[in-house]
Amino acid sequence: MTHQDYVSRASASKKKRNPYKKQAPAPSGLSIKVKLISLLMIIAIAGFGYLLWSIKDIEPENTPTTPASTPIKKASELPKPPEEKWQYMEELKSKEVDEGEYQVQEKGPYKMQCGSFRTQKQAEVMKATIAFTGLSSQISSANGSSGTWYKVYLGPYERKRAAEKDKHKLKSNGITTCQIWLWN
Repeated sequence: MTHQDYVSRASASKKKRNPYKKQAPAPSGLSIKVKLISLLMIIAIAGFGYLLWSIKDIEPENTPTTPASTPIKKASELPKPPEEKWQYMEELKSKEVDEGEYQVQEKGPYKMQCGSFRTQKQAEVMKATIAFTGLSSQISSANGSSGTWYKVYLGPYERKRAAEKDKHKLKSNGITTCQIWLWN
């Protein structure tokens, strides 16, 4: 049995027409649906035109904007300004602002710790990963009750904003484990 390629074969609707067979002529003329929609559109437009024509002669009601009890004043006279209900305007004119002393307290240098590992090899891998981002880090060892830990950190930073900047740089390079601490 021969292999047949069904993908490249043209579908039945795309077959060439036989020039020797007579083709049925295409229906010329509009269908009933199109004629009905056209008729309804013409009726709707005519009805809307009649509605506009019939309301053109109707006068709007004239309602006075001022109550009947108040007399209408001359155009050159301005009304008297209303009296103030509040006293804050006078209080603000005589109020003095106290200038308090505001001092920024520097909490101290910051460090950013990116990992704490059991083995020095894991810490060296993290340090190399940080070095690929263009930042330099250090490794310190800390002896605790559960053994020795190797901490990978960056710093010291004078301001927390500089540490945040480096943290975002590391985060954009896939290192999301960094925390910012005060330097102790």
